[in-house]
Amino acid sequence: MNKQLMKDALGWGSFLWLIGYALGIGFFAFVPPALLGWAIMPFGVLATVWVLLKRIKSREFGYYLLLATTWTVLAVAFDYFFLVKLFNPADGYYKLDVYLYYVLTFALPLAAWQYKKMKRG
Repeated sequence: MNKQLMKDALGWGSFLWLIGYALGIGFFAFVPPALLGWAIMPFGVLATVWVLLKRIKSREFGYYLLLATTWTVLAVAFDYFFLVKLFNPADGYYKLDVYLYYVLTFALPLAAWQYKKMKRG
């Protein structure tokens, strides 16, 4: 795995997850726990799209597939260890918003690749 791919996959994937984590902690005092994921999601989607369109330079489908896979694995693992295990939410953690978040984490890199491909002509 080359250095840029490592940076994009692990670096940006961790950073994007950390943005959501920080927003969750910040919003916790103002947003009911049941709605926390829904409140964070628009910010996470915007940040992810910005990274994909402005910071990721590859044109290869495989690169974006690897980003999608790595970012999703990081999200699932970090959520489990730093949210589920650490905070042990009373009503559970895995609900529709979380599953949508995982789907978007995987789908957005592939959609960005498609968008960039169409834009190139």
